Amino acid sequence: MSEAIKPKPNPLPVKSKPSNPPANMIPSSNIVQEITKKIEGLKGLQAYPIRELVNHAAVFGPYLKQQRLETNQIRKFLDAINRLKADLTEKGEFSAIETEVVLLKPKLAYAAARQRAAKPLGDVMSVAIDKVNSTEDFERLVQFIESIIAYHKAEGGK
Repeated sequence: MSEAIKPKPNPLPVKSKPSNPPANMIPSSNIVQEITKKIEGLKGLQAYPIRELVNHAAVFGPYLKQQRLETNQIRKFLDAINRLKADLTEKGEFSAIETEVVLLKPKLAYAAARQRAAKPLGDVMSVAIDKVNSTEDFERLVQFIESIIAYHKAEGGK
């Protein structure tokens, strides 16, 4: 006759896991509010501390990926910025491109209307564009969008 094998009781108490969200989950639009609030408090975009800018981009890029915004949507905006950067290099004065910088805002609004995933980018960039009043502010805008794309791509953005 064989004896039935009984499972041994676990001597350690079983603890239930805390119900934290997954580590890769980014809280809804908190990052959008955090960035826009920071930028609104600046006199000009050049006053955006570079370390804080990079830290914000490190969270915002993956957030945009999570929202299913594709890299080409961000690149379209960067391409427009790079054209203005080239114009600035050629003409030498920010006033020569200021109108075109401000006109990026309606383009962002249009993109957000067409694709809901572009709205957070449009919200943040519109606030940033409002703070661009000099060449140095414009350079910081370029750094910001380049950082966002880098972190978006690093997250696997297509």
